[in-house]
Amino acid sequence: MAKRLIETITDDFDGSPMEDENPVSFSIKGDRFVMDLKPENEDRLRAALAPFIAKARRDEPVATSRPRGRRPTGGATRAMSKEKSQEIRQWAKAHGLPVSERGRIASSVIQKYEAAH
Repeated sequence: MAKRLIETITDDFDGSPMEDENPVSFSIKGDRFVMDLKPENEDRLRAALAPFIAKARRDEPVATSRPRGRRPTGGATRAMSKEKSQEIRQWAKAHGLPVSERGRIASSVIQKYEAAH
């Protein structure tokens, strides 16, 4: 008998499936929180907090120590230009791949785009 293990990533707010993780962190009075949210739910969270953020002042970041040694590879992403993002979104739509108008582009879509170019 064969077993198949399927891992599903879900949005922590509404429980809907997600293609890739999108951790969103925030803190209140020193309590840190992190949620995996789809771009549209991240936008909802930002909109809900916007009136408070608009009246708040930024706190100085606290330096945290990181373990020494090699930096992890594979999971790290770098920011891409707006033009590059638009180009990938247009390519993905033309090839029938699901991609949102805003927010993070799934790594699987980026990989398919890079493989095609």
